[in-house]
Amino acid sequence: MTTRELRGIYLGRRRYAEVLELQERLVSARLEGRVPDTVLLLEHEPVITLGKSAKRENVLFTEEFLRERGVDLVPVGRGGDVTLHAPGQLVGYPIVDLSPDRCDVRRYVKDLTFTMSDVALRHGVSAGEMAGNIGLWADRARPSEFPGKDAATELVKIGAVGVRISRWITMHGFALNLSVPVELFQLIVPCGIRDHAVSSVEELTGAAPTVHEAAVEAFDALCRRFGADGALSDWSGRPLPVDADSASAEVRAAAG
Repeated sequence: MTTRELRGIYLGRRRYAEVLELQERLVSARLEGRVPDTVLLLEHEPVITLGKSAKRENVLFTEEFLRERGVDLVPVGRGGDVTLHAPGQLVGYPIVDLSPDRCDVRRYVKDLTFTMSDVALRHGVSAGEMAGNIGLWADRARPSEFPGKDAATELVKIGAVGVRISRWITMHGFALNLSVPVELFQLIVPCGIRDHAVSSVEELTGAAPTVHEAAVEAFDALCRRFGADGALSDWSGRPLPVDADSASAEVRAAAG
C-alpha cells in the first residue's frame, strides 16, 4: 500500500474568516492535485459559526450584542448546528483526499474524534463517543475513566466535529476544548444540545497543554490514523497567502 503524505501547518491564533478563505483555496488546489493532503492547526479569536442545519434560536444573543463583546458570527458550509471557537481551543482543518481507500464518512468522523481523544488522554482525560451525538464526551465525575454513555455520572462535551466533503476532499474538521473559558458556551446552545454541558481539559483536570503543544500531538495522531508520513510547519505570526496559487506554492514549499 502507498503511504500517504500529510503536511501540517500550525497557524497560531487567527480570525475565522481568513482561515476559512485559506481552506477554500487549499480545497481547490487539492482537487487539482497542486498540494498534498494538508491539515491546518490553530486557535481562533472568539467566533460563533452556524452550520448548514443551524437553528438561529440556538444563538442566544443578538449579533450586535456579540459584536460588542468581540465575538464574530459566521454562517459556514459544514454540517451541524451552532458551535463556538475561542482561544484555548485546538482547531484542526484537514484538507485531505479520502479516495481511493478511505471513502467512508463515518470512518472519517471517527478518525477526527479519536484524534481528539488521543490528545485528551495524554493530559489526563479519558473520552469517547456517545451514540446519537457526534463529538467527544467525558464524565465530569471521573475524567480519567470514560465508562460510556450509560454508566457515566455526568456527561460533558469536550470536542466537536463538523465537516464538509466534496468529491471526497474534506474541509472544516474538529475542535478540542483545552483551556477555553467554558462560560463562553453560554452564548449558544452548543450543537443544539441542551441536556449536557460543555467542559474542557483544564476544567476537568486543573491543567491543560498549550494549543501549540496539542497541535503537535494532534498532528502525530492524525498521521497514525491515516498511516501517513508527515511534517509540521509553523506559520504562526505570518501573513496568510492571498490567493490559490501562492497558497499552493507555500504549502509545497512547506512540504519540502
